[in-house]
Amino acid sequence: MNMVDAKRVLETALICSPQPLTVRVLRELFADEIGADTVKSLLLELQMEWAERGVELVSVASGWRFQSRPEMREFLDRLHPEKPPKYTRATLETLAIIAYRQPVTRGDMEDIRGVTISSLLIKQLEDRGWVEVIGHREAPGRPALYATTRQFLDDLGLSSLDQLPLLESPDRGKDPVKDFGDMLGVSDHASMSTEATEGQQLTMPLQATSHAVENGTSL
Repeated sequence: MNMVDAKRVLETALICSPQPLTVRVLRELFADEIGADTVKSLLLELQMEWAERGVELVSVASGWRFQSRPEMREFLDRLHPEKPPKYTRATLETLAIIAYRQPVTRGDMEDIRGVTISSLLIKQLEDRGWVEVIGHREAPGRPALYATTRQFLDDLGLSSLDQLPLLESPDRGKDPVKDFGDMLGVSDHASMSTEATEGQQLTMPLQATSHAVENGTSL
């Protein structure tokens, strides 16, 4: 198979896939007859070819995928005018602590926030697939250590934690929790409800794996 045809196969597979595909999986398209370096080179070529379009090819934690560009959100949101789900400030604070301080125990989170963190809040984040237990600290009671998941990075469109943006310090007149909420796609402070909504499913409106062509969603 020539490289033009191989690139067309990669493009088709990525467009049709509901989730990111790794280079290893993409090699299976060619019965491993094409090496990993060649696949990566073809992916970079595809990335350049889509550079001027409303959809882009990106590498996230779980692999490669097509998704709409952030600047398209304003227009695509008009197809789905429903209000985004509310995030509690407690949820954003807890998720931010895990994302930026991981691995952390529940006690660490409570020390930083200065309040007790409910088991329901942690469970919501686990059920959403954003955080997970990666081990236990060698301390009395062996408390669980929490960290973010690949799904969390995928939903943010990031390939690694190193790409998380720095948050401004509160003493510089910034609200880091609001900034973190904005990064998640919550556009205004009012959307970050200070009241917990029992049983509410948390949804991150950025880069969700779906066939729908919405901002930040997979193609």
